[in-house]
Amino acid sequence: MKTIETDYLIIGAGAMGMAFVDVLLRETSATFVIVDKYDQPGGHWNTAYPFVRLHQPSEFYGVASKALGARHIDKVGWNAGLYELASVGEVCAYFDQVMQQQFLPSGRVTFLPMSEYRGNGRVVSLVSGEQIDVAARRTVDATYMRVTVPSMREPPYAVDEGVVCIPPNELPKRAAHFHGYTVVGAGKTGMDACLWLLKQGVDPGRITWITPRDSWLVDRGLTQPAEQFAESTRAVMAGQMQAISSATSVSDLMKRINGCGRLLKLERADIPTMYRCATVSKAEIEQLQRIENVVRLGRVRRIRRDEILLDAGAIATDPQTLFVDCTADGLEKRPIVPVFSDSRITLQALRSCQQVFSAALIAHIEAAYEEEDRKNDLATPVPHPDTDVDFLRVTIANAQNQIKWDSDPALREWLSQCRLDMWGKLMPVPLGQSPQDDALRASRRAAAEAMCRKLDELLGSES
Repeated sequence: MKTIETDYLIIGAGAMGMAFVDVLLRETSATFVIVDKYDQPGGHWNTAYPFVRLHQPSEFYGVASKALGARHIDKVGWNAGLYELASVGEVCAYFDQVMQQQFLPSGRVTFLPMSEYRGNGRVVSLVSGEQIDVAARRTVDATYMRVTVPSMREPPYAVDEGVVCIPPNELPKRAAHFHGYTVVGAGKTGMDACLWLLKQGVDPGRITWITPRDSWLVDRGLTQPAEQFAESTRAVMAGQMQAISSATSVSDLMKRINGCGRLLKLERADIPTMYRCATVSKAEIEQLQRIENVVRLGRVRRIRRDEILLDAGAIATDPQTLFVDCTADGLEKRPIVPVFSDSRITLQALRSCQQVFSAALIAHIEAAYEEEDRKNDLATPVPHPDTDVDFLRVTIANAQNQIKWDSDPALREWLSQCRLDMWGKLMPVPLGQSPQDDALRASRRAAAEAMCRKLDELLGSES
C-alpha cells in the first residue's frame, strides 16, 4: 500500500476545502493531500444544473488569492445594474485553474480525484481501486455541510409510472413539447427553475409552483462590492437596527425588517415562515410574481398521472405535465460541532451563509493562533437558517462573532485584506488606533450588543 505523509488531509475539494487550502498555502509552509470523489475540484458545482449562477456577486466567491470574474456590472437581464454572477461553467473552470495553476505547481499539494476517504487515513481510488494510506498531522472535513443538489438523489416522494419528473439539470433538454410545468420546491432552486421557464417565454399560466412555505428573500442589491452601492446598503442596515429596537414580537420585527428593505418577499406572500438566505434581484421577484398558480398544501407525498397528493390535500394534473424536482436541501441545517478538535478540523459557516469566507477565516485562525480554546472562540459556527425565527438567531450569532473579530487588532487587519469578507466591504471597521477610531469601534460594539439583547428578548417571548 502506498503511503503519503502530509500536514493536512483535506476531505473534499469543494469551495470550502479549496478556500481553506488557499489561505494556508500562503500563510504557512504546510503540505496538503486533497481527496475528492469528482474528477476535478468544485464539489457540488460539478453536478449542478446548467443554468444555475451564483446568487451573490462573483467578487465574494472562490478562494481569497484569486478573483472570480472581472468586476463587471451586468447591462442586460434580470441582474442588470448589479455585479456579475458567475455561471456553473465559470465556477468549475475557476476552481480547476486554481488547482492546476496555483495549488499543484506549489509542489506542496497532492490531489487525489475520483477517490473516496474511508477513514483512518485510508483513501481508495473509485477507478483503479488503489489504496493509499495518508499519514496526516491534521484531517480537515470539508464535506460536513452536506451541500446537496437535486441531481444527487431521487425525489423524496413517490412518482407513478408514466409521470415525467426530472431534476433541473435535465430541464433544458426535456422542456419542449409539454403542455404544463410543475416546479416542486420553494427554495432558490425552485425559483431558478421558474425563472428559467419564464425566460424561455413560457406563459406563466402554464406553470404551477408548489411551495410548502413562503420565503423571506435577501435583496441582491444589498450585497454589491462597490462604493456606489454603499450608501443605500448602510441606510438599510440602519433601518434594520431601528426595526429591531422598535419591534414588539418576532412577527412585528419581520414586518419592520421587510418595511426597511432588509428582507423582501413575494407580493403574494403574507408573512413568510422560511428564511434560507435566498438572494434575488428585485427584477427576479417581479418575474416570479407573474406565476399565479402557487400551491400551498404542504409537501408533495405522491405524484400520480392525474393528481398530486400533498400533506393537506390533492390537486389535479395530467400526463402532459413536466415535473421539476427542486426539493434537495442545499443548505442543510447541521448540528454545531467544534471547528478545532485535537487533530481534526471541521469546516462550518462562521458567518451565516458565507461558507467560503468562513473556510478562509478558519484557515487563518489555524495558522495564526496556537491554543485550541482561543481558536474555537474565534471560530464559533453559525448554523444555516431555516425559519423566520432563525433570522434572529443568525443575526445574533453573526454579531457576536464580529464583535470578537473586531476586538483583535491583528485579525481586524487580516479581515480588511480578505476579498471574501463581504460584510467587511459593506460595513468597514476603522483600523486605526486614534481616539476617534477607538470611539467609533466602541460605539458599534455597544450598538451590536444592544441589538443582541433585544433579539434575545424577542426570542424569549416567542418561546
